[in-house]
Amino acid sequence: MRLILLGPPGAGKGTQAHRLVERYKIVQLSTGEMLRAAVAAESPIGLKAKDIMASGALVPDDVVVGIISDRIEQPDAAKGFILDGFPRTVAQAEALDDLLKKKKGLKLDAVVELRVNESALLSRVEARVAQMVARGETVRVDDTPEVLTKRLAAYRSQTEPLVHYYSERRKLMTVDGMMTIEEVTAEIAHLLARIAAADKAKSAKKSAAARKPVAKAAPKAAARMPAKAARTAKGKGSASKRSSGKSAAKSAGKASRAAKAKSARKGARKAPRSAAKKVTKKRAKAPKRLTKRR
Repeated sequence: MRLILLGPPGAGKGTQAHRLVERYKIVQLSTGEMLRAAVAAESPIGLKAKDIMASGALVPDDVVVGIISDRIEQPDAAKGFILDGFPRTVAQAEALDDLLKKKKGLKLDAVVELRVNESALLSRVEARVAQMVARGETVRVDDTPEVLTKRLAAYRSQTEPLVHYYSERRKLMTVDGMMTIEEVTAEIAHLLARIAAADKAKSAKKSAAARKPVAKAAPKAAARMPAKAARTAKGKGSASKRSSGKSAAKSAGKASRAAKAKSARKGARKAPRSAAKKVTKKRAKAPKRLTKRR
């Protein structure tokens, strides 16, 4: 499971990230911690980041992406990870997409947005600060209503556009961060379960589609071949029979015509002889009849 948590400061991202790590046995990747670890390990990208940080400049996106690239290749990130503090801008999101898809062959499963009411956040901070003062505790300089107001303004201008960016790519899941911690945890788990089920169904459908042509093509072809051969043989047999029938009929016709012609010729030869015999007989009989009359 590879996730990104979005939400303004005070929305409860840290709490939910910790619970997701426990539930899915994945790692939480904080850009700050990764930078410090890379510098301590003196890796090539860590040394580059060290020089930039020593000069007081902001670490550029390509260096941060390089550190993330090295970190997600470690064994403990094999099952997935939650990115904390990155990406903060659309440019960083695009660089992350390029890293995961093109270079690592991985996909981002979901981006969980904890949507909260800023006025309610300020009220929470004010109440928390008042309680700490009442107990005599030291209030952190970055945990005051004034600092929170500035951080909320920075979130709206830099990070909030990521909501639209991931929404267009159908990766965004929005959860009401004003619910109780338990309710938020349950809602995130429900949404992630739906994503996992949809991915499983899609994978099964692809596997079935891939097996379908292999399983049915051979029998289909085998069934077509005998049928085609039978039709061909039948056609040849019929053609042969028709040819034989025509030849026999033709031969019979020729024999009949030859017989008729022969009979006609024979009759023609006999006809003159018969006529001559009849005339001779008549002539022979005629004088006898005349002699008697005299």
